[in-house]
Amino acid sequence: MSYMLRSIIPACLVAVSMATGAQAEELGVPENDVVLTASGELAVTNVNDTAQFDMDMLMAMDSTVIETSTIWTDGVQEFEGVQLHVLLERLGVTSGTILATAINDYTIEIPVEDAVVDGPMIAYKLNQEFMSVRDKGPLWVVYPYDDNTDYRSEVTYSRSIWQLDRIEFVE
Repeated sequence: MSYMLRSIIPACLVAVSMATGAQAEELGVPENDVVLTASGELAVTNVNDTAQFDMDMLMAMDSTVIETSTIWTDGVQEFEGVQLHVLLERLGVTSGTILATAINDYTIEIPVEDAVVDGPMIAYKLNQEFMSVRDKGPLWVVYPYDDNTDYRSEVTYSRSIWQLDRIEFVE
């Protein structure tokens, strides 16, 4: 093997190693209980081939507030969380389908096209309080139902999964 090739191979291995490490650093790693695990077609991961988030990691992303009524609650409620498009951008997901699964293994499909600015969020607070499992938490996919009549449909309501703990991205 030539000297040049022997020096290029280690340099390439270091570059690949640094790129993989940078992805994990970009997300960080959970230090507390994992509340959301993303798998499937991800560009960025932090634990094996998944992206795992504790509540602090979700809260560290750009958060937003939606004030809206729902068919499951009385009156207008205030939801706080991370918009779905922000999470997908962080994970490098641009197309496909999201399989969203709740703690009880109930799964629904959400098209990645739903993840738009001023669209759905993964809420972690309801009326400024963290949601318990009993109160549809710890995570709930919420659309701004009052802001857009298109979101007031059976299809959208069916995508509003609560007790969310896993998402898988498939083509």
